[in-house]
Amino acid sequence: MWAFNLVVSPWNKAAANEPVRTKCGLILPTASYNPKPLKLNLREPYIPDKDSEKTPDWQKTAHYDRKLFGRYGSASGIDPTSLWPSQEQLDKIIAEEREWHPPLEVLLKNIEAKEKEETEKRLAKEKVIAANMAKMPKMIADWRREKRESKQKLKEEKARRAKLLAEARERFGYAVDPRSPKFLEMVAEIEKEEKKKKKLMKRRLREEQAAAPVTPPAASS
Repeated sequence: MWAFNLVVSPWNKAAANEPVRTKCGLILPTASYNPKPLKLNLREPYIPDKDSEKTPDWQKTAHYDRKLFGRYGSASGIDPTSLWPSQEQLDKIIAEEREWHPPLEVLLKNIEAKEKEETEKRLAKEKVIAANMAKMPKMIADWRREKRESKQKLKEEKARRAKLLAEARERFGYAVDPRSPKFLEMVAEIEKEEKKKKKLMKRRLREEQAAAPVTPPAASS
């Protein structure tokens, strides 16, 4: 047996307590509800009492007064002059209007200034590109020269290393590890001798230049 709460109209109270037979069994109503109409005064407008503590704060604002006056007019009891914005609020509204909705003349000037700025940036960029393109042949030539010099230097280093290894083999009678102290000591000794030879050659060159006779310039006729 099933039991449900049914909403029964007041005009059928006699049948409210009787069970109802269905395919699932008997349904026993347990309660009835008779709603009462709300007592609303729809003829007079609702004007909140601003002096009352029960009135919400949002109903005491100027924004709510504007809504009341817009809905009820003079029946709201609100002075329309009090709804006009103050001088400070009016200045703020005007400033916002100028910022977000400037006049056509200002818009055109802003567009012109923006186009001028973009043109200057484009010309400056093109100038830099032209200058770099003009330097490109020299940059390529310098890069190729540096590459050749680096390749030549590497080639000379390999030849010098092979020469030192051959000299070490001839001096010690066997192949020497280039990382061994013997080989490093030999290289330091050879470099020291080469520096002495270079200094000696420079000194001889200076002596020869000093001993050479100076030819006086020919007299002009």
